[in-house]
Amino acid sequence: QKPVSETENRECYRSPFRKPLAQLTNRPHCLDSSQHEAFIRSILSKPFKVPIPNYKGPLGLRALGIKRAGLRSPLHDPFEEGALVLYEPPLLSAHDQLKIDKDKAPVHVVVDPVLSRVLRPHQREGVKFLWDCVTSRRIPGSHGCIMADEMGLGKTLQCITLMWTLLRQSPDCKPEIEKAMVVSPSSLVRNWYNEVEKWLGGRIQPLAIDGGSKEEIDRKLVGFMNQRGLRVPSPILIISYETFRLHAEALQKGSVGLVICDEGHRLKNSENQTYQALNSLNTPRRVLISGTPIQNDLLEYFSLVHFVNSGILGTAQEFKRHFEIPILKGRDADASEAERHKGEERLKELISIVNRCLIRRTSDILSKYLPVKIEQVVCCRLTPLQAELYKNFLKQAKPVEELKEGKISVSSLSSITSLKKLCNHPALIHDKCVEEEEGFMGALDLFPAGYSTKSVEPQLSGKMLVLDYILAVTKSTSNDKVVLVSNYTQTLDLFEKLCRNRRYLYVRLDGTMSIKKRAKVVERFNSPSSPEFIFMLSSKAGGCGLNLIGANRLVMFDPDWNPANDEQAMARVWRDGQKKTCYIYRLLSTGTIEEKIFQRQTHKKALSSCVVDEEQDVERHFSLGELKELFTLNETTTSDTHDKIKCRRCVNGHQVRPPPEGSDCTSDLSQWNHCADKRGLQDSVLKAAWDAAVTFTFHHHSHEEQRGIP
Repeated sequence: QKPVSETENRECYRSPFRKPLAQLTNRPHCLDSSQHEAFIRSILSKPFKVPIPNYKGPLGLRALGIKRAGLRSPLHDPFEEGALVLYEPPLLSAHDQLKIDKDKAPVHVVVDPVLSRVLRPHQREGVKFLWDCVTSRRIPGSHGCIMADEMGLGKTLQCITLMWTLLRQSPDCKPEIEKAMVVSPSSLVRNWYNEVEKWLGGRIQPLAIDGGSKEEIDRKLVGFMNQRGLRVPSPILIISYETFRLHAEALQKGSVGLVICDEGHRLKNSENQTYQALNSLNTPRRVLISGTPIQNDLLEYFSLVHFVNSGILGTAQEFKRHFEIPILKGRDADASEAERHKGEERLKELISIVNRCLIRRTSDILSKYLPVKIEQVVCCRLTPLQAELYKNFLKQAKPVEELKEGKISVSSLSSITSLKKLCNHPALIHDKCVEEEEGFMGALDLFPAGYSTKSVEPQLSGKMLVLDYILAVTKSTSNDKVVLVSNYTQTLDLFEKLCRNRRYLYVRLDGTMSIKKRAKVVERFNSPSSPEFIFMLSSKAGGCGLNLIGANRLVMFDPDWNPANDEQAMARVWRDGQKKTCYIYRLLSTGTIEEKIFQRQTHKKALSSCVVDEEQDVERHFSLGELKELFTLNETTTSDTHDKIKCRRCVNGHQVRPPPEGSDCTSDLSQWNHCADKRGLQDSVLKAAWDAAVTFTFHHHSHEEQRGIP
């Protein structure tokens, strides 16, 4: 037998445990043709599968440009965790699903997750309410609503979410609207632009009009109105009330899907041009934003509701007959029981109608997210010079005589302004003393020898002394920034002199500053690295809506007749984004007209009657007795306001019982902490400033500090 060579042996040997990896012979292996055909067919019969795990999109067999078959789908996933669903299509039985036209089946409307992720619970609720109103789901046939949330609750963000949703989707699987318009005070145009940019980051290009020649603005507005189609390049127009009124004609030529009116309480008078120009817009969907509560002046109430949902309260005549007359009769002191009952019934009916299109939440819900706010009403002693000038004025001034005779005249109104300015600083009435105007005869002799208005002389005014201390202590003991607010530009001039004297870096915003510059100034001040220590604000210069969270201390140097104005100014620092404890100082001159104005504010009457906006209205709201009381000076009190509330928690000027549990700075003043000396104060800065000229302080916090909540 021939021995087997090793190579042959290796070729023939097959392991019983392993299948060969390849053919062991060198002969070619031929597939038969039928097997090959079957193999190719099996490849071709498999549909293309997208190589992405869990991909649910449309599968192959679809060329570009061909309409997708099958059910329409919503823009965002309604079943994703945290999805905010504004509309859910009705559930259909399997039988109905077979019958339905797939091209007409409604789809879910889901807020873009980019926004729903940042919305707080109350804001989600607000967006749902707004959407239901403007799509006529709350009141059939009416497409408007009033967003009256208090300041700091994110009304702007809720409205941006509404706009973005309407511009991109609807149950009908196409945008609900093509274009939206925001009309706001001129100081907030840039702010709206920045907010849209902040929340939607480049997904949309708004057109903000805040300056330019008439022709240029007209060209932009005509361009905006002419945009049509599914993807409008600039679908949001942001414009001020003033510019809107001047260019209303260009905007009335086409239609706009939605109009939002910020600070909408300006539209409380249906006679004014702005109201009429806006009302003639071809826009059924209207949202009116107003952070200040709508006062109980019924006609103003009617104007606002009529603007957003005309006809819901009838015509002005019907409203007057059905609601206003019976309600006012019922409130009259001499009303019969039947009239009172009828008035209450009609008021309930009115409120139930209005509440279907009005949403209002108070800032209590903010305390979960915001640091503590400590509000302090600080009574400051007049300096001897101020007291002498004040008494001198009361002796001489004509209104005091007239009031004794039972008359009221214009001069009593200008006298109120003179006294308010004197409380701020004698420098503000120095020119009247020089000219020996009524009430200031011989007053010049009371000023110190060689006095000049060029220097600030804080020691001549009690409030200015306290302010000087507050600023110095804040500057030297912390890195906090301060906002100073006053009604008078003359007072802001004094602040500037004080800052230059003390070498404080400051920013000033009043009516003279252009809108573009305002936005830049605010942005810079809020940056932690900016060196500015003080932001000066004229409460009349559109301070509302400004976000000044770079500061956490705010001084209201003088009170306003209208509590809403003061609330607006105080909400500049205590708002979303604030990280530090906030301190609010409301300075009042002890025993003077300022305390009377402040009492008027806190008194419930101030809120229930239509609040006094300007001093021109004063006589409508004050009885002769109350006016007489304005022209008095109480030099013996530490706080006229504390005397008036007949406090039972204080004995001999010292608080012996703490405020009731659960009270906070929205409670009545009688439930605040009362301090006749600095021992009970929480704020170390005010403690240090007490001896300058403070006589009494009311203070309270917004909420107890909640540990563990960021």
